[in-house]
Amino acid sequence: MKSSILGLLTLALFLGCKESKDQALVNKDTVTQKVATQSSFEVSPISHATMVIQWDEKVVYVDPVGGASLFSTYPAPDLVLVTDIHGDHMNAETLQGLNTSKASIVVPKAVADKLPESLQEKLRVIGNGETKDFAGIKVEAVPMYNLREEALKFHSKGRGNGYVLELSGERVYISGDTEDIPEMRSLQNIDRAFVCMNLPYTMTVESAASAVLEFKPKMIYPYHYRGGDGLSDVDKFKEIVNTGDSEIAVVQLDWYKK
Repeated sequence: MKSSILGLLTLALFLGCKESKDQALVNKDTVTQKVATQSSFEVSPISHATMVIQWDEKVVYVDPVGGASLFSTYPAPDLVLVTDIHGDHMNAETLQGLNTSKASIVVPKAVADKLPESLQEKLRVIGNGETKDFAGIKVEAVPMYNLREEALKFHSKGRGNGYVLELSGERVYISGDTEDIPEMRSLQNIDRAFVCMNLPYTMTVESAASAVLEFKPKMIYPYHYRGGDGLSDVDKFKEIVNTGDSEIAVVQLDWYKK
């Protein structure tokens, strides 16, 4: 009798261990699959509003200015985005010097109107509210503009574009020059966001943080934070955001290398 009971206990223990081991393998496989399906994403800040994004074998240049030599160590772009007509976002000489043999240059009409004839066949004009596919990336042009009365002269509604990019099931928002407009606050399902904050041209760190806490991206990169009085306090921005929502990852990169 004792031997029978001992046998049953041994069998139960064996089955329990096997179930735990099998469950651990299932969990491990699930985690591995989850990691495997996440897209690769690397951002290289060039300066201020200018960056290179390498994302699942796609290369995106955002507001390339400062000379083509700044991009010599990066792969040729599949997509070039220009947000606005100002010199910290649009520079014809830089665009002409880049290797855009396989790239579309996506711009608002105001930018297209200012670029030379030599670039026109590469340009793809998109306006606020439009969504188009370029190089396998879904590109939505969203508004960017000022709200404060004293700043309306800087960025009028409809002239420039912010962008939402979608690839591999992830969504990335690039604000361009804007304040905390309703269109930003109503964004949904944003995985990564690049949000500007500099006075007098765009908005305060408090306004930027307030908008971020409303649309809740998973990851936020403060950028474009050099203003009339120097650099905005991005540490304060991070503190406000993480006090309001500790789940939002604030990524501080060096946009102003000395």
